[in-house]
Amino acid sequence: MAVALYARVSTTRQAENDLSIPDQLNQMREWCKANGYAIAEEYIEPGASAKDDKRPVFGQMIREATLCPSPFQAIIVHSQSRFYRDAIEFGLHERKLNEAQVRLISITQPTTDDPNGELIRRIFSFCDEYQSKETSKHTARSMIENAKQGYFNGSKPPFGYQAIETETIGNRGRRKKKLIIDETEAETARRVYELYVNGYHGKPMGMKSIVNLLNDQGITMRGRPWRVQKLQEVLSDTLYIGQYFYNKWDSKKKQLRPKEERIQINVPPIIDQETFAKAERMRYEHAPGRVAPRLVNSKILLSGLLKCGECGSGMTLMTGKGGRYRYYKCVNQKTKGKNRCSTPNIPMEKFDRLVLERLANRILVPDRVRKMLVQLQNQLKVSRGQDDETLMRLKRQLLGNREKIDNLYNAIAKGMPFDENTKQYLHQFNAERENILIELSRLKRKQHMPFGKINKNRIEQFCKAVKTRLMDSESGFGKGYLKLLVDDIRVEGQQAIMRGSHEKLAYAIGVKQSPSKSVPFFMREWRALAKELRTVFLKH
Repeated sequence: MAVALYARVSTTRQAENDLSIPDQLNQMREWCKANGYAIAEEYIEPGASAKDDKRPVFGQMIREATLCPSPFQAIIVHSQSRFYRDAIEFGLHERKLNEAQVRLISITQPTTDDPNGELIRRIFSFCDEYQSKETSKHTARSMIENAKQGYFNGSKPPFGYQAIETETIGNRGRRKKKLIIDETEAETARRVYELYVNGYHGKPMGMKSIVNLLNDQGITMRGRPWRVQKLQEVLSDTLYIGQYFYNKWDSKKKQLRPKEERIQINVPPIIDQETFAKAERMRYEHAPGRVAPRLVNSKILLSGLLKCGECGSGMTLMTGKGGRYRYYKCVNQKTKGKNRCSTPNIPMEKFDRLVLERLANRILVPDRVRKMLVQLQNQLKVSRGQDDETLMRLKRQLLGNREKIDNLYNAIAKGMPFDENTKQYLHQFNAERENILIELSRLKRKQHMPFGKINKNRIEQFCKAVKTRLMDSESGFGKGYLKLLVDDIRVEGQQAIMRGSHEKLAYAIGVKQSPSKSVPFFMREWRALAKELRTVFLKH
């Protein structure tokens, strides 16, 4: 009878260092020789778990075993645990083999082909599954304790770091590891943050632009080209400010674990807290759910800001005469016809210049800015007590929201169908959570307004620097400063009303200044969430 041999070990480390696979193969070969079986094929699976069928060699063996006719009549394993450690999956795959008239034979756990033998194989399978779960439980507990002691679990350290062995010996005689900075990779990580926060040669950059620049310059991520997803991971991971979290991701549920289950390991930081916070605010502000990427990346000065005062639609760029004329047009009028809206087209270059001039010369005047900040200070003093109460209420709501989400996940885990209604509830809870977090962020920002840093000289310096940047058409910073200071611009007949917030000015003036150019850094990240403190900036 022709047979196939299947040998497996659980981890790549076992495959590299242990004699498990050679031992399995030698014993199975000797057994086949003693029983007169001819070996038609040998399937070897290094570093694969038997808890699922995500094993390429195993899948190939099953496919070939169920061919008609099958190239072999039996699959030989050292023990049933080499084939499967899940009792249900074991039974399903054994049934598939039986339908193809291919037997499964364990050389260390021989059984008969009658119902008694089938029952014994099931018992073996359940025992293997139990043992696997117990081993997994003890391993997880050991790794959690290892993380609590500040040591690194795993073989592949995160980008920017390397794992070095310490003098401490672990359970299996191996030295425990800790993360230290890999200076070569860390320099690349720092450059990523620098490009994202401060731009390149005076111009802001999005993630895609940074990826293209790094790849064009031959700067790789461990030998592979950069991708936006990897760049996003670097820009969002608290690891780079010294806060590495173990047990963060639940691989079975495919979701983040609750914060109380995560274990923080302090590591040497690569990025300072201020730079990381700037990048975080910028990522939040440019998230696709908040603003379309085309608006973030558009070179049109007023894209995303200009609104039609008659119908409320946005205004978009149109061209005429082969591109010689460029003007803003109401989107509603463009798509549904002139009878939907009567707002006239606006010449782009002339209107852009007018907006920048009015903002620079009528709003960014030191005396006017000072009066607005004083007014904001007075408003904040009046609302301080009420804001404290609101903060406490929002924190309670956040805890309640977390409980609702956890209860829903628990119900799903216990068998509740994940249907459209369940998805709708989950979407509703997550939307509620995001709104709470936005409101919390807004109130916290109000309570930490940087008034202590503001003085007459600083206001004058700020106004002068921003005016220079606004009117510099070559730098590319005009749009960034405009979006920082302005919420929207509404065209109403022959006038345009520009609206912004006092809070934006306070944050912009209170920001650290560039030591090299004596002007504020690119400030998209201070875009305020508050909308209630608005003032009419401009009419023309």
